Amino acid sequence: MTAPSLGRGMLRRFACNRGAVASLALLLLLGGVALVGPALLGRPPGWIDWEHVAVAPFTAAGHWLGTDRLGRDLLVRTLHGLRVSLAIALAATLVSLLVGVSWGAVAGYLRGRVDTLLMRIVDVLYALPQVFFVIVLTVACGRSPLTLLIAIAAFGWLTTARIVRAQALALREREFIAAAIVGGAGPVRIIARHVVPNLLGPVVVYATLLIPQAILVESFLSFLGIGVQQPLASLGNLIADGAAEMQTAPWLLLVPGGCLVLLVAVCNFLGDGLRDALDPQDS
Repeated sequence: MTAPSLGRGMLRRFACNRGAVASLALLLLLGGVALVGPALLGRPPGWIDWEHVAVAPFTAAGHWLGTDRLGRDLLVRTLHGLRVSLAIALAATLVSLLVGVSWGAVAGYLRGRVDTLLMRIVDVLYALPQVFFVIVLTVACGRSPLTLLIAIAAFGWLTTARIVRAQALALREREFIAAAIVGGAGPVRIIARHVVPNLLGPVVVYATLLIPQAILVESFLSFLGIGVQQPLASLGNLIADGAAEMQTAPWLLLVPGGCLVLLVAVCNFLGDGLRDALDPQDS
């Protein structure tokens, strides 16, 4: 079967999965709203309305989802938090994929001592507690979104490397790899031109799982106070603020918490749809 036929088959299977298509549309909608929504609302996230402090949703004009205890609009801050969390998660996922795919492809193709050395490094890094690493990193570099991005990416690539290595080990025994070796291609050319392109299917599917994982890690670290810091909003520190006011103002927790649950759910549904669409057994 030709590559165009495989591509059409993949798109057809994906289009038939209504849950995956709806998840993709909802994810694009969330990303678009997070990007342009705050500008359309016309308020900065730190703007304070002293006349409407801690008001419930739909009870004050101009504050659809209510305000927090400082009088800041919760909808604006949630959209800003969604933007920050998505930006950190997407950037950390991209870095994790670049490092993990390169690391795993080299280890799986070269095998031998190189494979042993590279994978032992992965095992050692797996043994390090991520929270401890983040604390050390924030003490050394300060608390910032960039520090948080580095902390997430520093652990996110490890599983990617293991998955890619296993796929590369299998690909190494295929006929087209043997033909490339006979044709005089070197290891770098074979990895770049033959191994990595044939790994894109599993990598794309795993990327959809890395994004919600990165979002949850960012939210957890920000909730603990070692992630994104005020006045910059993220879903994690908004949930932390809401948890402190849960009894008196539950909407402060429900709004960002619901946004986080929705975002993670659509990413997982999209990953399931891509996995089914790329399944070679259905080709």
